[in-house]
Amino acid sequence: MSEAIPFLRPASVTRRAPWQDGPELRISNWMTPWDQDERIDAGLIGAPYSAASISPSGAAGGPEAVRMAFRYNTTYSPDWETDIRDLVVRDLGDIAGHLTSVTEAHQQIEDAMAAALTKGNLFVPLLVGGDHSVTAPAVRGFCKAHAGKKVGIINIDAHMDVRILDSGPHNGTPFRQIVEGLDQVDGKNVVELGIHGFMNAEAYHTWCTEQGITVISGRQIQKRGMEECIAESLQRAGDGTDVIYLSVDIDCLAYPFTIGTSAASPEGLSAWQLLEAVFAAGKDPKVQAFDVVEIDPSRDVKDLTARSGCSVILAFLAGLRQRQLAG
Repeated sequence: MSEAIPFLRPASVTRRAPWQDGPELRISNWMTPWDQDERIDAGLIGAPYSAASISPSGAAGGPEAVRMAFRYNTTYSPDWETDIRDLVVRDLGDIAGHLTSVTEAHQQIEDAMAAALTKGNLFVPLLVGGDHSVTAPAVRGFCKAHAGKKVGIINIDAHMDVRILDSGPHNGTPFRQIVEGLDQVDGKNVVELGIHGFMNAEAYHTWCTEQGITVISGRQIQKRGMEECIAESLQRAGDGTDVIYLSVDIDCLAYPFTIGTSAASPEGLSAWQLLEAVFAAGKDPKVQAFDVVEIDPSRDVKDLTARSGCSVILAFLAGLRQRQLAG
């Protein structure tokens, strides 16, 4: 085995499905650990860190909850008429956090992401948080691995997450950090998709407009349809860029689909709207990174939110498989 990736540790849990019949393949039995040498199409990376959350959060348990919930899933979906079993997807494990320093924890995420992506092949990382603060360092690491390239960003979320940094780099600040701190990212290539509810500030919307950021509200999606809105998002994020990073905060969904998160609301997206968006993103050749964050198993009921997270990841992979087949 080649040199180890810094701060990356074996997954906190590896749960194989106790049963599957001959024709089917359960995700828990398919997504095996990565040996750090095999060339892969995509890699699951846990970022079990939620100490930078505005509200009390158990989202550090998100990666473990998703891995446990994968035992319910198989590699085939009749919705997408796609079997993802021929994708080479491996579990890279979890990025170690830091007990006392948000800055150090974020630096470790950045370093691990950059090192993992430059270790032989630029696979598509599937990052599972953690709170949304993990996205900023993940994008910084992604940009290091794609040095010299222009990067577009799509955030599917209830919140714009562009708060001022007076209280530090918490989970309400990642996209301000990205736009203000990275030359590879231009505001005109950033899209805030699905923003909704009485949970944002006009000043933040104004700041987004001033930066050239596109904000597409949940109400616009309801009126226009997700197919049109995600097509616009991919076009704007991809206009003049080389690669796109897609971030999904599970609180973009409405109450019934996302009990296990700290900021869900009735105005949120339906599960189908979100799945259509990530499937379309998976098909787009420029989308080269994906994360899903804010899954909090301490608030969840019967693993419902963790299972929503699994479906989001698998719908993205179905798009990625169709991209691969289209060649």
